[in-house]
Formats: sequence, C-alpha cells, structure tokens
Amino acid sequence: MNRSAVRAAVHVAAVFAIYLSLAMLVPAAVDLSRGNPDWRAFALSALFMGGLALAVALATQGRAPAVTTRFGFLLVNLLWLTLAIAGAAPFMISSLELSLADAFFESVSGITTTGSTVINGLDRAPPGLLLWRSLLNFMGGLGVIALGLFLLPFLNIGGVSYFKIESSDIEDRPFERFQTFAISLIGVYTALVVACAILFAAAGMGGFDAINHAMGALATGGFSTHDTSFVRYSDNAAILWIGTIFMFIGGLPFSIMILFAVRGRLDALRDPQIRVFAGYCAVFIVAVAIYLRVSLDMPFLRALSHSAFNLTSIITTTGFASDDYTLWGPFAVACIFVATFLGGCSGSTTGGIKAYRFLILYRLLSNGLSRLIYPDAVRPVRYGDRTVDPDTQRTVVLFIAAFFVIWGIGTILLGATGLDLVTATTGALTALTNVGPGLGPIIGPVGNFSSLSDTAKWVLSFLMLLGRLEILAVLVLFTPAFWTR
Repeated sequence: MNRSAVRAAVHVAAVFAIYLSLAMLVPAAVDLSRGNPDWRAFALSALFMGGLALAVALATQGRAPAVTTRFGFLLVNLLWLTLAIAGAAPFMISSLELSLADAFFESVSGITTTGSTVINGLDRAPPGLLLWRSLLNFMGGLGVIALGLFLLPFLNIGGVSYFKIESSDIEDRPFERFQTFAISLIGVYTALVVACAILFAAAGMGGFDAINHAMGALATGGFSTHDTSFVRYSDNAAILWIGTIFMFIGGLPFSIMILFAVRGRLDALRDPQIRVFAGYCAVFIVAVAIYLRVSLDMPFLRALSHSAFNLTSIITTTGFASDDYTLWGPFAVACIFVATFLGGCSGSTTGGIKAYRFLILYRLLSNGLSRLIYPDAVRPVRYGDRTVDPDTQRTVVLFIAAFFVIWGIGTILLGATGLDLVTATTGALTALTNVGPGLGPIIGPVGNFSSLSDTAKWVLSFLMLLGRLEILAVLVLFTPAFWTR
C-alpha cells in the first residue's frame, strides 16, 4: 500500500466527516426548539469534528490514486471507522456523559444498524439524542445498501447486485450510471421512511416516535425511543403489522426495488434470493404463531401479529421487540436463535449470512452429493438461470467459514470477561449478525448492554463492524500482503 493511496483515503474520509458534522446540526436544532441544553453538545461536536475534518481534508489534498481493490478495502474501513468515531462525540459530551467505550458502542451499534444499546432511561432522554441515534440508523442503512450494491461486488468479497448477475458486459461496476442510480436510491429510501412514519402516526403512534421508529424499521436498525421498544404498542396490531411490512421491505434488495419502482421492471422481482428470504420468513412466522396458539393459548391473530413482528425483526436483523419472546417457550426461543443467523437479501439494509449465500451453499452441497454418485458429472452451480462463477462460490464458502470462526473467538473473548455462556454466545452472534438483542436476562429483548464491562463492549463493537463490513473486508487489512507493495 503506497502513501498516496493512504493519503487519498484519509482525504475522502475527512470530506465525509465534514458532511457528517453538518448532520449534527439537525438534533441540535431539535433540542434548541425544545429548550433542552443538550443542543450545545451537538453544536460543539459539529464545530470540533467539522473543523478537524476540514483541516485534515486540506492537508491531504492531492492527486487521486488509481482505483484498485486494495484502495477500496482501505477506503471502506476508513469511512466506517470515521462514521463511528464522529457519531460517538455527541454521546460523550451530552447530559448522559457516556464513557468512551459506551459512546463508541452506541455509535457503532447505530451505524451498523445493530440496535444494541447501553443507554438506560430512553423515555427520559433528550429528544435530540434520540433523533441522533435514529439518524445514525438512517445513515448506516443507506451506507449498508451502497456497500452491498457498489463496493462489495467490486471488491469480489460479497454482494450479489441484480446488475452484476444480469449484465455480463459490466465488468467491475454493477450499475451503468452511478449518479442516476444513487439519486434514485436515496429518493426511494427516503420516500419509504416517510411513508412508514406517516402510517405509524396514522395508526396511533406519536409524531416524534413515528419518525424515529420509521428510520429504525426501514434501516433495520432497531433503535427505539423507549426502553421497552415496541412493547408499549403490543396491543396495537396495526402498528405491529406496519413495522413488520417495512422491516421486510428493508430486507429486500434495493437495486431490485428501484428497478421495479423507477423503471417498472417486474422481471426484477424474480431474483431467487427474494423467494428464499420470503420463504424462511413465512415458515418461521407461521410455525411460531401456531406454537403460541397451542402452548400459550394465545388468540391466533394476536399470536400471528407478534410472531410476524418479532421473527421479521430478528430475521431482518432489526432488533425491535413487541414482547419478551424469551418467555414464549423453548420451541419459540430455538426458532429465534436460528433466525438470528439468517438475514435478508444482498443489497438490503440487513446483516446476517443473507439469503443468496444460503442458496449458493445449498447448490454447492447438492452438487457435491451428486458427484459422490456420479464422479465424472459436470454440474454448474446455478443462481436462477445464471451460472455462479468459481470466485463467487469461493467467497461464499470463505465468508461462512470465517463467520463461524469469528463467532467462536468472540464467544470465548466475551466469556473471558466473566459473562455466562448464553450471554457470551448470543452476544457475539447478535453483534456479528447486527441483530441487536440476544438471549438471557442481561441482553435479552427487555434488557440492554449497559452492565457489560468496557472490555466486552469493545469486543462487541469490533464484532459489529466486522459483521457489517461482511467480515472479509476487515480481515484483509490484517494480512501482511495487504500492506506490502
């Protein structure tokens, strides 16, 4: 890695931080309008971060280097680290006075759309701070889509954009006109958030809560304005179903939604990963709903509403909860634990392993078993009507192998901090998949991460970033080959 590439990456990150500092003025204005003194925390953070970023941007100006895979890896990691550090500043100097570990954890949880929190008393928290958490979800969700659609396919480590599959004449760029598509992406994403907020408000949710929960739902981020998340709306089936629908939409590939919404491309909806994603959502939701009806004698429509909301929340790695589902019984808890691994589609706001990887892994397994019977048979791995190239097959297997190795290491590290097995195991898993709540009384759906040690929070923060950047994009920075010429 040459110095000019590092300099250019730092310059881009600094320019990005300038825009981020301007975003801090929004919660500052909200607090100022409400007469809350925390507006000073955001104004000071914006001034400091903006000034520092401007100085760095001016100092690192220069000729742009050639865009290479190595430069892409460095830039991706640096942008997300910049967002995490800048996002933590208001938490540290606000009236909550969070420690460095807590502030960084909260910021990382927001931008990675994980939804875990270390803040107690959200119902009494300053409105600007609540809005900042939701804005981190909003920006993180948009960044996740861009990461999955534009960067990961280019870096050949993950992400199956619709154009990458459909158009063989596009080599490294999944979209022909980046600017046009980016504008459409932001427009559709924002329009969906606005629609969700309007529907939440129409169903009986307060306006401020509706805006915040809409950003969390579509970004599959899970930050709520209340300690009990959606439990206060547990008797409002309309709100639960609105949340379910928009969380599911957040789990769909945005490239396909844009093709459908902007160009009317109905054929785009035939993407195989959508069927896989919708299929396992339906199976888990119906199975748990039937179980709740039989085991807890819960009315079926209520059981279906809560099952749909909570299972969709877990599968799409959102992290909202309308009930303490750890009390639903062993079958439901087992389903929720398995659902934590799944995730939505490539190019969505979700984390997890994702549907397209399960589909390719199934094809690989099926072909491997067939070759045990017919060793000389040549069976290509198919993704719909397309053949999956060997590089994509390799990265899918590599990702899944790395996922379980990192999960194991994370569990051991958390166990070393004194956490019990359930908390350590599900804590590492929920961080790596960007789900949010784990299992057990400490980090379950009605708990939070405030009581964990600073060491555990740093481990979880790193795992959240690993999971959001698809693991391999971070691990490659720790290889000697990356830094050698």
